[in-house]
Amino acid sequence: MRGFLASSIGVTCAAALAFPLTPPAVAATTRPVPTTEAATAARPAPHARTPDTTLTSRRAAEPYAPGSTQSLPLEPLTHDRATPTAPGTSEQGLTRRAVRHFSLVGVVWDDPAAELHGRVQVRTRAAGAGTWSGWQDVETHNGDHAADPDTPERASGLVRGATAPLWVGDSDGVELRVRSEPESAEGGSAHPGTGTRDLPAAPPLPSGLRLELVDPGDDAPPLDASADGPRTAGLAGENSAATEASAVNADLAPLGATGIPALNRAETEREFLALNPGELTEQQRARPYVGPRPRIVTRRGWGADEGLRERGFRYTTKVKAAFVHHTASGNNYRCSQSPSLIRSIYRYHVKSMGWRDIGYNFLIDKCGKIYEGRAGGVARPVLGAHTLGFNTKSMGIAVLGSYGAKKPSSASVRAVARLAAWKLGLYGMNPRGKTYLTSGGSNLYRKGRKVRLNVISGHRDGFNTECPGRKLYGKLGSARSKAARYQGR
Repeated sequence: MRGFLASSIGVTCAAALAFPLTPPAVAATTRPVPTTEAATAARPAPHARTPDTTLTSRRAAEPYAPGSTQSLPLEPLTHDRATPTAPGTSEQGLTRRAVRHFSLVGVVWDDPAAELHGRVQVRTRAAGAGTWSGWQDVETHNGDHAADPDTPERASGLVRGATAPLWVGDSDGVELRVRSEPESAEGGSAHPGTGTRDLPAAPPLPSGLRLELVDPGDDAPPLDASADGPRTAGLAGENSAATEASAVNADLAPLGATGIPALNRAETEREFLALNPGELTEQQRARPYVGPRPRIVTRRGWGADEGLRERGFRYTTKVKAAFVHHTASGNNYRCSQSPSLIRSIYRYHVKSMGWRDIGYNFLIDKCGKIYEGRAGGVARPVLGAHTLGFNTKSMGIAVLGSYGAKKPSSASVRAVARLAAWKLGLYGMNPRGKTYLTSGGSNLYRKGRKVRLNVISGHRDGFNTECPGRKLYGKLGSARSKAARYQGR
């Protein structure tokens, strides 16, 4: 797999020679970070671990870019507004207030290992219309999407606990309530003669609760037919992080392209064989079993601000499995808004949750468009932060939306199958097969245990979680069969 898996150093160096770094004139006119983000970046790490100074300095020095995050500390919801916030307060939130424009919300807290047992609800005011929504639930998440334990990303000292993000559309007002609730109503003592039970006490809320309001910034470049062409003039005026992120896909699309074009199966097989001379078995050369490459919108295509993420890329050794997720961000988005939604999730993962980049390797919207996620090259084994304990030798595919009660679109399920058939095929994996992964430590499997999993698995197969939602999970059998057919099996 040398063509696909070669170190990014050579490509990046070549790109750096082709395109200059950000000119001094641009740097000199850069606007400062908005006040709320500056305060967030300067906030000390909440843990005893020594933070990664490279990450700290990168985020503190982040230049102004389209998009922003407002980070608001929660208050006790009591009649006495002077009561100080304290760990263990059973109900916290924010009263109704006007704020700067935002489109996505989430709640974060200091300790990533702490769990929020309770209910998070938000209501928002639509910008322009001035109408308030009803109360909407925010999925509490509780750590099921994250970098593996003992990895540099997890141990950076910058990671926070967080709910799932919720897309609410362009808004300028917010109200929030977070209520601690008992983990279970089972096990209480019965009252004689009543048949009722004592409910267990509600656990304390995590400390350092904050509401994050994310503005995705300007729209991404138009995704038209000409978008697959080179954008070298634009890249020449950008920082080297943008050049790096594009250069790692240079085998598949021109530098600066907003989309990686689709290929049919014969074209994909020819490309696969050409990029991996001498590294394939006789059987692979005769029958590669690689599905046709689907069109993929690049990070440039959805408008990623490459200055947000940590520089450089991290890889695992191969891709043996695909974990399917839903983003739990709600279904009230239009497909034309997908780039904005992805930019919001990216900013939430990095600025609010403290990750090095967006957690998923790929994202798919309800119209079936496929988007590049974590930077490092779509054909390469990029190490993600999608399935706690099983990020090594896997990839994460997230379908935008919430699929506990709502059926995923047939277009999105088909896109999961097409993407899996191609990417898993590059590594010789049968989408209908089984494989073994070694657990890095999750709430289902202890660290070091070898676990037999479907090559296409749901998030819940590696971690005790509702993700990817009951309705999407029920479609994985169909996705496996479709993917195998795409590979010609």
